Amino acid sequence: MDTIVSASILSADVCRLGQELERIKESGCDHVHFDVMDGVFVPNISFGIPVLSGVRKHTDMFVDVHLMITDPLKYIGVFADSGADMISFHLESRSDPAAVISEIKAKGKKAGIAIKPATPVSEVLPFVKSVDMVLVMTVEPGFGGQGFMHDMLPKISELRAYAERECPGLHIQVDGGINAETAALVREAGADILVAGSYLFKGDMAAAARSMR
Repeated sequence: MDTIVSASILSADVCRLGQELERIKESGCDHVHFDVMDGVFVPNISFGIPVLSGVRKHTDMFVDVHLMITDPLKYIGVFADSGADMISFHLESRSDPAAVISEIKAKGKKAGIAIKPATPVSEVLPFVKSVDMVLVMTVEPGFGGQGFMHDMLPKISELRAYAERECPGLHIQVDGGINAETAALVREAGADILVAGSYLFKGDMAAAARSMR
């Protein structure tokens, strides 16, 4: 699979978000990564529905919404209607995973399921054939700028090996501590959608995006 670079606007200058979205597109990034945090499931609060609606009006890029919230099932409809192209939610949330996936698909959107660092791959396998993507968090979710957890690499490899046997079209996304060095490691392990925030936004975004591929 080709490497897909997804720019996390958690690291963007929110006072210049329109310009930042243009910068993402001009730099050759493939996706806009939109983190939603409720302050309960993770110890931080980030963007919500009005910001997503604004992003959707400003860009035609693929918008990947990552829900780090306690009850994703309750909000799938409104995030889908507000501009998400793909919605990923956490296996560890309170919502029934099968119900969340069904609701995302019913809205005509791509579905992803995310797992925290402490969650073994075995727990997500029952749902892999029903989703378009599995997100392996390579940091503890909640804050940007954290260091990459190298012990997540075997999880990526395990998941890719399973996917090659059972669902070859599965995308594996990684999020957290991704830069040129760690991008090479996760690509080798089997990830194909690489999310980065601070690494992309801190300087020459186009050069950073190229280095991740």
